[in-house]
Amino acid sequence: MIEVKDITKSFGEQSVLKGISATFKEGKCNLVIGKSGSGKTVLLKTMVGLIEPNTGDVLYDGRSFTKMNFKERKMIRREIGMLFQGGALFDSLTVEENIRFPLDMFTTMTSEEKLQQVNSCLSRVNMVNTNKKFPGELSGGMKKRVGIARAIVLNPKYLFCDEPNSGLDPKTSLVIDALIKEITIEYQMTTVINTHDMNSVMGIGDHVVFLHEGLKYWEGNRDEIMKITDGELFDFIFASDFLKDLRRNAKVS
Repeated sequence: MIEVKDITKSFGEQSVLKGISATFKEGKCNLVIGKSGSGKTVLLKTMVGLIEPNTGDVLYDGRSFTKMNFKERKMIRREIGMLFQGGALFDSLTVEENIRFPLDMFTTMTSEEKLQQVNSCLSRVNMVNTNKKFPGELSGGMKKRVGIARAIVLNPKYLFCDEPNSGLDPKTSLVIDALIKEITIEYQMTTVINTHDMNSVMGIGDHVVFLHEGLKYWEGNRDEIMKITDGELFDFIFASDFLKDLRRNAKVS
């Protein structure tokens, strides 16, 4: 479980996070949603230590990440997997080298052990026999799957995904969502997904946090979302005619 408590963050005179408190549950897909500029990415970066909050605390299973020194934080980062927007693979490295990168940084495994772990992760994301390919030879969906393989290579307790469906067609997006959900359950991870994709919310949103103008506006699950009748969350969720129709049909049935 991950908890954020009264997190604030400003850049100069611009206040981006205004006292965010939320709980992200173990073994669940926890989605952070909101319009562009609502503070989603800043919150995610604050949770993993890429940005320091002005005030507040981030706790990993009760351990205060915010108050840790560099050495202590490194131990927590060993337990964190990150799937960056676009995959963020190193273009000059092969698929195998990209996935092995965290093992080189954080472990003392032998070369043979590393290769075994890399191949295991490639198999898990249905990317066997792509070890020697370079990112430039892969489709967008394949890059995301390699990114997921790299994110889980250290068997993390926590997985962070920043806009995992960005740039993907709807069909591939569903595949990536399903894979993230399967891995979350299989590894019993605390998964935090930053997204604006409502298909992801309705498909895998076990727990949802809605940010609006730097504030936590709402927190709940995807079933509760369908009962929202007005306000900022309603406008965000039911912006598309498809979801409006889905909601009307749900009421009828």
